[in-house]
Amino acid sequence: MAAMWKLLKRPEGFLPLAISGGFLALLLAGLSQGTLVRAPDEGAAAHAFQILMPLQFVIVALCAIRWLPSRRTAALELLALQCAAAIAVLAIVYWKHL
Repeated sequence: MAAMWKLLKRPEGFLPLAISGGFLALLLAGLSQGTLVRAPDEGAAAHAFQILMPLQFVIVALCAIRWLPSRRTAALELLALQCAAAIAVLAIVYWKHL
């Protein structure tokens, strides 16, 4: 677990979590306020989502390529955390049909 924290301090470790955390906060705020609805005209948040989520997957892949060969256990723990965060965001988007 301590080795995962060392990887988490690197940009390829915390950036995917920051992206997912930001979108998760926006989605949960929209759910709580009742403003999270499908709109025919996409706004800036939808465009940011469409750009940053694929970028997040590229960063996760680079993290896997870089750290799996040398720090297998820590890298797998970090990748599981990153994937869980992305799945949480994508689940809300799928659930709300956004």
